[in-house]
Amino acid sequence: MSSSVGYKLLNQGLLQSKLNSSGIPANTLFQAVCINQVSAQTRKSTSKKFSGNGLIIRKSNFAMGSRRPVTVFPHAVLTTDRDSGLTAKFNLDEGIELQINITTPSSGSATQIDFQTTYISDSLLLHWGGIRDGREKWVLPSRHPDGTKVHKNRALRTPFSKSGSNSFLKIEVEDPAIEAIEFLIFDESHNRWFKNNGNNFRVNLATKERFISNASVPEDLVQVQAYMRWERKGKQMYTPEQEKEEYEAARTELLEEVARGTSIQELRARLTKKSDTNDRKEPSHLDSKRIPDDLVQIQAYIRWEKAGKPNYSPDQQLREFEAARQDLQMELQKGASLDDIRKKITKGEIQTTVAKQLQSKKYFRTERIQRKKWDLMQIINKYEAQSVYAEQPITPKALTAVELFAKAKEEQDGSPVLNRSIYKINDKELLVHVTKPAGKTKVHLATDFAEPITLHWALSKNQAGEWVEPPPHVIPPGSVSLHGSVDTEFTLADSTHKVQSLEIEIEEDSFRGMPFVLHSAGNWIKNKGSDFYIDFVAKSKQVQKDAGDGKGTARALLDKIADMESEAQKSFMHRFNIAADLIDQAKDAGELGLAGILVWMRFMATRQLIWNKNYNVKPREISKAQDRLTDILQNIYTTHLQYRELIQMILSTVGRGGEGDVGQRIRDEILVIQRNNECKGGMMEEWHQKLHNNTSPDDVVICQALIDYIKNDFDIGAYWKTLNANGITKERLLSYDRAIHSEPNFRRDQKDSLLRDLGNYMRTLKAVHSGADLESAISNCMGYRSEGQGFMVGVKINPISGLPSGFPNLLEFVLEHVEDKNVEALLEGLLEARQELRPVLSKSSNRLKDLLFLDIALDSTVRTAIERGYEELNNAGPEKIMYFITMVLENLALSSDDNEDLIYCLKGWNSALSMLKSQNNQWALYAKSVLDRTRLALANKAEYYHRVLQPSAGYLGARLGVDQWAVNIFTEEIIRAGSAASLSSLLNRLDPVLRKTAHLGSWQLISPVEAVGYVVVVDELLAVQNKSYGQPTILVAKSVKGEEEIPDGTVAVLTPDMPDVLSHVSVRARNSKVCFATCFDPSILSDLQAKEGRLLRLKPTSADVIYSEVREDELAGASQTLLNKVAPSTLKLVRKQFRGRYAISSEEFTSEMVGAKSRNISYLKGKVPSWIGIPTSVALPFGVFEKVLSDNLNKEVAKNLENLKKKLKKEDFGSLKEIRETLLHLEAPPQLVQELRTKMKSSGMPWPGDEGEDRWKQAWMAIKKVWASKWNERAYFSTRKVKLDHDLLCMAVLVQEIINADYAFVIHTTNPSSGDSSEIYAEVVKGLGETLVGAYPGRALSFISKKNDLGSPQVLGYPSKPIGLFIRRSIIFRSDSNGEDLEGYAGAGLYDSVPIDEEEKVVLDYSSDPLIVDGKFRQSILSSIARAGSAIEELYGSPQDIEGVIRDGKIYVVQTRPQM
Repeated sequence: MSSSVGYKLLNQGLLQSKLNSSGIPANTLFQAVCINQVSAQTRKSTSKKFSGNGLIIRKSNFAMGSRRPVTVFPHAVLTTDRDSGLTAKFNLDEGIELQINITTPSSGSATQIDFQTTYISDSLLLHWGGIRDGREKWVLPSRHPDGTKVHKNRALRTPFSKSGSNSFLKIEVEDPAIEAIEFLIFDESHNRWFKNNGNNFRVNLATKERFISNASVPEDLVQVQAYMRWERKGKQMYTPEQEKEEYEAARTELLEEVARGTSIQELRARLTKKSDTNDRKEPSHLDSKRIPDDLVQIQAYIRWEKAGKPNYSPDQQLREFEAARQDLQMELQKGASLDDIRKKITKGEIQTTVAKQLQSKKYFRTERIQRKKWDLMQIINKYEAQSVYAEQPITPKALTAVELFAKAKEEQDGSPVLNRSIYKINDKELLVHVTKPAGKTKVHLATDFAEPITLHWALSKNQAGEWVEPPPHVIPPGSVSLHGSVDTEFTLADSTHKVQSLEIEIEEDSFRGMPFVLHSAGNWIKNKGSDFYIDFVAKSKQVQKDAGDGKGTARALLDKIADMESEAQKSFMHRFNIAADLIDQAKDAGELGLAGILVWMRFMATRQLIWNKNYNVKPREISKAQDRLTDILQNIYTTHLQYRELIQMILSTVGRGGEGDVGQRIRDEILVIQRNNECKGGMMEEWHQKLHNNTSPDDVVICQALIDYIKNDFDIGAYWKTLNANGITKERLLSYDRAIHSEPNFRRDQKDSLLRDLGNYMRTLKAVHSGADLESAISNCMGYRSEGQGFMVGVKINPISGLPSGFPNLLEFVLEHVEDKNVEALLEGLLEARQELRPVLSKSSNRLKDLLFLDIALDSTVRTAIERGYEELNNAGPEKIMYFITMVLENLALSSDDNEDLIYCLKGWNSALSMLKSQNNQWALYAKSVLDRTRLALANKAEYYHRVLQPSAGYLGARLGVDQWAVNIFTEEIIRAGSAASLSSLLNRLDPVLRKTAHLGSWQLISPVEAVGYVVVVDELLAVQNKSYGQPTILVAKSVKGEEEIPDGTVAVLTPDMPDVLSHVSVRARNSKVCFATCFDPSILSDLQAKEGRLLRLKPTSADVIYSEVREDELAGASQTLLNKVAPSTLKLVRKQFRGRYAISSEEFTSEMVGAKSRNISYLKGKVPSWIGIPTSVALPFGVFEKVLSDNLNKEVAKNLENLKKKLKKEDFGSLKEIRETLLHLEAPPQLVQELRTKMKSSGMPWPGDEGEDRWKQAWMAIKKVWASKWNERAYFSTRKVKLDHDLLCMAVLVQEIINADYAFVIHTTNPSSGDSSEIYAEVVKGLGETLVGAYPGRALSFISKKNDLGSPQVLGYPSKPIGLFIRRSIIFRSDSNGEDLEGYAGAGLYDSVPIDEEEKVVLDYSSDPLIVDGKFRQSILSSIARAGSAIEELYGSPQDIEGVIRDGKIYVVQTRPQM
C-alpha cells in the first residue's frame, strides 16, 4: 500500500463494477456515501504518478494479465452452523471419495471432525493447519491425534487408519480462536497429493464470535477501516496478497466490535469522525431516497461527454463524481422522484452506452506519467562485439552419396532443371530431380536407404496434390498398378553410387506434378506428415544456393547444428536441449557463434524448420528444456556485456519456459476446458491430442483464434482469419503429428464459460511460449497468485525483489494504456519503464531472465504502438513528429550494445526541439542535419546486422534446406522486427517538412551542368568507377562515398547520398563538367530509376534539377559536348630526377624539387597576416623514391616491382594492391635518415628517432605508404583516363608537424556550386580534415560569406558527420606529386597523406559543441575562416582551394592550390 491508496480505491475506473474479497459484486466508488469522506482524506496524499501498490479490493491486474474485472471462483468451503452436524462429500479422483462429518460444539467443548475416504494406503496423511484472525498462514493447534508430526513448523501431518475398504481419521479442535481448518490429503509413499481443484480444502468452524452475532459490516466501512490500518502501519508497500489480508483483517476488527454490541450506526459515526479531516459533509440522505449508484454513473457519463470526453486526473475524477451526485441530489431536493430522474437522464441508448463503456474503458485515469530527466550519457554503451572465432582452414565437407548422384545426373543430362529437392529422412536422404529433355518430363529419384524401398505414386492433372493413376506407358517395368496409384521399387543405381534409384519418363504435358509416399520395412514414410509432392511446372522461385565456404560465419558450429537438425526436429525439447549444449561453443566463437544460434532459432520461430516429427513429448519436458536454455543465456548476458543485444534477440525466439509445472498444466487444463464446457469431441479433442503430443507456439494462435471465433458470434471466418494472419493454414493444421482436421463447433450457451476458460488457458500457453507477451511478462515479474478454478491451480509467483520504487504502478499504467488509439502517453510509459529497468538488468539475479523477457516485451510494444500511432501523426506538426522520433530513437538506443551514435542523435533531436520551441529560425536546418545523421546511424545498424547475420543465414539456410526467399530476407526481417524500421518511417515523414521549412528544395547541386544522356541505375559509384560507357550516360547511383572516380562517358551523377561539396568526387565532377547532384526526394529518385534506359535532358536551376525525355536526334549535340570534355592530348607529365638531396627545408622548395603543394606553403610563409599560422615544413624531394628503390638494400623489392608492373600492363589490376604491399618492404638508406634528421631538427621540428628506434620505424612506414599510394586504384585509373603516363608520375613527400585540431576546414574562394566569385564557400568539420576530404559519411558544416561582408557568414547546412578524427602531437607525411601541377587536371587528393600515429575515431556529440550551440563563437570562427580565404586569394590573385585547421581559436593554413 502506498500514498496512492485513494487513487487505487477510488480510481479503478469510471462506473466499473468490482468484486470484494468474498467474490460479491461491489462498487468501490458508490458502496456508501461515507467513502467520499475517505476520498477527501486520501486526496492529499494521492500521487499524480503511480507510486505503489495501493489497497486493491479486486484481484490484481497482474494476476490474470487483464485489465477487466476477474470472476473469483471461491474454494470449496464447508461451513458449520451452531449445534449442527454437517456431512459433505468430495470427489478426490475417479472413484475416490472423501466424506467429512462435523460435530459442532456446545459451549466450551471441542469441534469434532471425522474424515472418511475410499482411498487405501499405508502412508495416507492429513496435511493440515488452523486459520485464525482471517490470516492465510496456518496455526498449529496444540491438541492433535496420536501419531501427528509437525512438518517444517508450517503444518501438521496426521496419519489415517485403515478399516476395510476405507481410511478413517478423527481430529478435535478446542481453541475457540481457530475459525477454520485447511487441509490436503497426501499419499507419502506414492508422492500423490489430493487437492480441491488445485487449492486447499477448508472447513469453517463455529467460533464464539459467530455465536454472538450474525451481522455483516458494510463494505464502505471495511474500506475506511483498511485505510486507517494502512495509515497506522506507516503507509507501507503491500503485495496483492498482503492487501487482501489487510482488507480481511479490517473486516474482522469491525465484526468483533459488532459482536461486542457496537451498532453499525455507531461504527459509521466513529469512522466518519476519524476520517473527516477536511470537514467535508456527508451528503444528506433523504431516507429511502438514497440515489442509486447506476444513476450517478449515468450522470457522470453525461457530464464527461459534455466536457469533451477528457482524461481526468484522480482529483478531477473525484470532483466529477461528487458533482454528478450533487446534481441529482439537487433534483431530489426540488421535489423530483427517483423515477422522474431516471426517465430524464436515461434517454435513448445512454444507459446501454454507459454499460458498454464501463466494460472497455476507464475515463477517469492518470492521463500521462511525468517522465524523469534521464542523463542520456549514463545509458551509453560502447560494447562493440568482436568475433573471437579463429578462421581455420576447414576441409570442404564431403558430398553425400545422394548429392554425388545428383551432381552426376546434372552433368550427364544437361537439360533444363524444373525442380530439384533433397529431403532429409532421419539420417537418410531422398533426391527428387526433375528435368525437361526434348519436350518430355523426366523424374529421377534416389535415396541412400539400405533397406528395400518402394515408391507409392501417382500423377496430378488438374490440381496440385491430387492422385490420378498414371497412363500404362508411363509406368516403369516391374511396377504394380493399384487402384489410382502405382508401386515402383527402387533399385541399385550402379557400382559408382551407393544409392537406390528409379526413373519415370512422362511424354504428356498435361500432368502438373507427382504426389508420392515411400514404403519400407512395413512403415509409410511421409513429408512432415503429408504426402510428398514434386511440381513439374518451372517455378520463378530461386533455386536453393549451395552452402558455399561459410566465410564470415562460425562454420564449425553451423556444421554441427546442421548435422544435429534431424535430432532437433523431433521436438522442441530436443531442439532446446541441443541449443543449450551448443551455447558454450557459440560463446567461445564470439559474435559469429551467437549469431549462428540466433539464425537457427529464428529459422525455427518462423516455421522454416520442423517443430515436431514422430515424437511424443510432455509439455513440462519442453518447458524444462526452455528453462535450461534460457538460464544459460541469462548467465551469458550477465558476464558478456558485448553480446547482450544478440542474447535478447535469441531469447525472443525461444520463449520464457515453465515456472514450476507450468508446462504440465498445458496438458491438464485443456481437460478442464473440455469438462467444464462439454466439448470432448471434434476439433477440441484433436487439439487436446496435439497438445498432449507436442505443444508449440502455434497453440497460442489457435487459442486466440477460438476466442475470436466465439467473440464474433461463432463466425468461423474469424477463426480462419486469426489463424491465417499468423501463418497457420489448413495444411499446417493437418501437418501436425496429431493433425487437426475439424473446425470448432460450440453451442451458443457455452459462450461465456468458453471465453472465461480459454482466456485463463491463454495465460498458461503464453507462460511457456510467449516471451514477448507484455501482460504475461509483467505478471511474471510483479508476482501473482491464481485463484481460478482448474487453471494455474495453486500457482504462486513471487514478485521480483529490488525493483525501483513505483515500478509496479508504472507497469500498471502501461497496461491501462496499452490499447489506446493515441499512443503518446503509452510510449512515454513504456520508455520510462525501460529506463527504470535498465540498471536492474545489469545486476546478476536468478530471476534476471524474467526481467529480460519484460524488457523484450516493452521493446516490442513500443514498435506496435508506433505502428498504431501513424494515423495520429497524419495531421501532426513537425514538433510532434520530432517528439515521436526521440521516443523511438531512445527505445532503439536502449536495445543496442553499441549505442553512442544513437544517443548523440537523440541529444541532437532534443536540441532541435528546443530550437523549435524557442522559435529559432535555424531549427529546421539544424533538424535536417540531425535527420541525416540519424539515417546514417540506421544504415550502420542495418549494415551491422547484414554483416553479422546474413552470412550465417545463407550458409545454415543452405545446409538445412530453408526456402531461399526466407534466407534472402533474413536480415531485412530482423530489422523490420525492431524499432529501426519505425524510426526510418518517421524520418521519411519529417524530411519533406524540414526541407520545405528550411527552403532546401529536393536537390543539392554540387556541379550544376546541363546534360543529355541515357539513364543507368547502379548500386555504387565505386563499382563502376573504372568502367567506360560508350554513350552519354546519366548514372543514378544509390551510394556515393566521396573518393570515387567518375567513369568515362558519364555526363551526370545523381544520388540520394550526401558527399561533401568539396569531396574528391565533387571536385572531379566540376572539373570534368559533369552534372552532379544529391536528390533528397525518394519519389523523384524512384521516378528517375524507373526511367532506366531512356534518354533524358537534365537542366539544373538554382535549387532544382528539371528533367525530361528527349528524342534520339537531340543526342548529337550532347555527344559533341562529351568529346569536348575529354582531356586534351597535350596534357603530359615531365619525369623528375633525383637532385642529390634526400631532404630539403622549405627555403629550398623549387619546382624541380617538390610539387605545388609544398611550394605554396613555402610561399605563404611571411606573406599572410600574422593571425594566420603556417606550419613548419621540410620535404623528401622528387626522385628520392626512385633513388631508394635503386639502392642495393632494395634489389629484391625493385625486382618484384618490375614483375608486378608487367602484370599491370596486361590489365591485371589486382597487382595494384600487391605493388603497394611490396613497397612497404623498402629499407631506408643511412644517408636518407641522416639528412632528414638534420633538416627536421634545424627547422625546429621534432625528430621521431629521438623517441626511440620504433618511433623512427613508424615514421619510415608512413613515408613508404605515401610513395605506395601512387599505385592506389583511384589514382591509377585517373591517370589512365586522361592518358597520362603513370611511370612519369613522381612523388615528393611534404613533412609537417600535425596540429591537433579542434576543427578543420576547406575553402573555395569562388562558390563552386554557383560559380559566384563574389562569395566564399567553405566547409568545416570537427577534428582533422581527413573526414572532410576522405570518404567519411555525413556532411560537414557549410557556409558562404560575401567578400564585401566577411563578418556575416551564412550557414547553409549543419554537420551530420558522426565521426571525428583526433591525434596526439605528431608528424604527418603528405603526398606532393608532379601531377598536381598540371592545369586542367585535378591531381590533388588522389594520393595519401599518412601520419606517424593512427588517428583516434571519436563519435561526435554536436549538442555540446560551441560551434553549433554558441552563435557568437560560430560567427567568430566562420568569419575568421572567410577572412583567411580572402587574404590568400588576394595574395595569389586567383581563386584558391585552401585547407586548414583551427586550434584554440587560431587559424592555421596547411596547404593551398589554385581552385579547379
